Amino acid sequence: MLIYTHLDCIEHRVPSGHPERPERLAHLLKHLENVGVTDDFPLQSAPKIDSAQVNNAHEIHYFASLATQKPLEGIEALDPDTWMSPGSLDAAAYAAGAVWQGVNDVIAGRDSRVFCAVRPPGHHAEYSSPMGFCLLNSVAIAAINALKIPGINKVAILDFDVHHGNGTVNLCQDNPDILVCSSFQHPFYPGRFHEVDRPNIVNTPLLSGTKGDAFRHAITRDWWPAIQRHQPDLILLSAGFDGHRADPLAQLQLAEADYFWITQEIVALAKQYAQGRIVSALEGGYDLQALGTSVVAHLEALKA
Repeated sequence: MLIYTHLDCIEHRVPSGHPERPERLAHLLKHLENVGVTDDFPLQSAPKIDSAQVNNAHEIHYFASLATQKPLEGIEALDPDTWMSPGSLDAAAYAAGAVWQGVNDVIAGRDSRVFCAVRPPGHHAEYSSPMGFCLLNSVAIAAINALKIPGINKVAILDFDVHHGNGTVNLCQDNPDILVCSSFQHPFYPGRFHEVDRPNIVNTPLLSGTKGDAFRHAITRDWWPAIQRHQPDLILLSAGFDGHRADPLAQLQLAEADYFWITQEIVALAKQYAQGRIVSALEGGYDLQALGTSVVAHLEALKA
């Protein structure tokens, strides 16, 4: 297993009290060191995404337009939730670059599993607009570009963040070679694209208060048959851990064992259809302790 990160991802600054704060990644990296994960899997430095890859997925002028909004100092709001500081666009470029490098690694056979410990998250970024803490839709960018690689004919994106992956659905809904499965608390933020009706879009809404058993039942009912029908050559994960019962932003009641379970099941399907190839990217997760322990559970299953 490879783990990608970049210290510039910590340089994406947000207002005091904002949940998607630099401490999220700093705490996670320290926790991975403290429990010995980085002894077995030393951190790899992520490259920046190339603008050409971004332009293949987002609106052609989107990346350039973000650059014009980058402040020289301080922080500026792009919407009520999403902010930019002088280091934000670089952070997003390294986050997207980590996922794209991971895709190239697993396809080249360097390793079969990659985890990207990065921020800002990406799955709310839509075709031509940032939102929900997200600037670049790292996983969708990787999926769309991966289909240009010989031997990658179908990709699956599996999103278990507590918030719906509206941006990913927006970017991928008209591409039948990309399956998007998203589980999410509902009704809840962002309230966009969750009613898209396409054969390649599988939305799994979950009521506030949903516990692990009901979560597992819904995933088993909706996701596994869709993956078996799609038979992807590559699986990408939008790995959000804000469904944890300790998370302050939502009301699902998941635990570390549930993240271990869903990852273990995905690994088994990846071995069956995708030569074991999985690239996972950190999305949400805002209680620092729960984020650390949940990511460790995810990695324990991912490395199998």
